[in-house]
Amino acid sequence: MIKMEHSVVISRSIEEVFAFVSDVEKWPQWRAEAVEVKKPSEGPVGVGTTFSGVGRFLGRRLENINEVTQCEPNRKFGFKTTSGPVSMQFTDTFESVEGGTKVSLVLEGETGSFFKLAEPIMSRMVSRQFKTNYANLKDLLEAQT
Repeated sequence: MIKMEHSVVISRSIEEVFAFVSDVEKWPQWRAEAVEVKKPSEGPVGVGTTFSGVGRFLGRRLENINEVTQCEPNRKFGFKTTSGPVSMQFTDTFESVEGGTKVSLVLEGETGSFFKLAEPIMSRMVSRQFKTNYANLKDLLEAQT
């Protein structure tokens, strides 16, 4: 079982941060493991929306299908993998704080097949990767004018 929590404060409004994070097709801009993300239809993302992803982790190409499980504008955005080698549940919460928006990630997952043997190493790598991702998110959003 993998579990991690991480928070970052971004000097942008909660509306801007939520809109960017919940736009799954923008993930390759700030999530290093995300190579490509596609929604099957136009329109806003909401609970039940599915999207496909292609990523890279530990040198392996991973393809998965994901489903949005929580979407409360400017409060919470969550999704889970519904196919692929790793079962994960991600939840981002958003909070207005002095100077911007605090984004807090909770990630829980179960490894399978190949990754089960490497779970302790994978857990550390996932933690490091997501800390880097959220630093990228902060840098990207704070650089926008």
